[in-house]
Amino acid sequence: MSNAAIHVPHSHRAWLYVLVSIVFVFLLVPIFIVIPMSFSDSKYLEFPPEALTLQWYRTFFGSNEWLAAARNSLSVAAVATLISVPVGVGAAYALNEARGRLFVLLRFFLLLPQLIPVVLAAIGVFFLYIRLNLVNTFAGIVVAHSALCIPFVVITVGAGLKTFDKAQENAARTLGASRLRAFWDVTVPQIRLSIIAAVIFSFITSFDEVVIGLFVAGGSNTLLTRLMFLSLRDQLDPVIAAISSILIVISVLAIAVFVALQRPGREAAR
Repeated sequence: MSNAAIHVPHSHRAWLYVLVSIVFVFLLVPIFIVIPMSFSDSKYLEFPPEALTLQWYRTFFGSNEWLAAARNSLSVAAVATLISVPVGVGAAYALNEARGRLFVLLRFFLLLPQLIPVVLAAIGVFFLYIRLNLVNTFAGIVVAHSALCIPFVVITVGAGLKTFDKAQENAARTLGASRLRAFWDVTVPQIRLSIIAAVIFSFITSFDEVVIGLFVAGGSNTLLTRLMFLSLRDQLDPVIAAISSILIVISVLAIAVFVALQRPGREAAR
């Protein structure tokens, strides 16, 4: 039997193209609504804007409350990323190397935060933190966000470990390198893009998290997403649209950086 790939005419895949186009439109339309609203001169969320202004961006950058919340979110996301990425990379490597039911169970527990609805996890974290006096503390928020980020790291890095050349690491260890040295000098460069993707996913996951923040992030440790939610609940403040636009730009830039880093690797592979 021939192993040649079967060519499917584009006309037979028209339904797939239509479906993908609908999904893209559904995901992109909110962006093209939020960004224009952030420049509206109305005191309420208005689309399309009747006149354009930078008032709401000036309000955000001139507000101590908003900037303090933004600093908290950036600090928590940075620390959570610094914790979750090394832990997730180590766990992914161990799971890739090991076999047995124990490690299958370990993989399940590592991915559990991604399987449980966030609101249920937030309720559990809240009641646990009450007993530990960690509610509204920086350390408590970081631990909760790290637990949410680790599954993304394990999945992303695990996918990279499935395609790297294990023989090179084995050769390094045969020549006298320790497992850690072989991993750092040989394996890490091969899965570099997966680790970079894990860093981006972890940071964005932590920075965008709102549900857990509603339960355990308050007072002087209020996060930006929590303040946005409360502001949206109490009043339709256009500052929210300005902040959302800034977050969209940051996310797009992060993706652009990741794509740019991929090009040298692809060119070297050729």
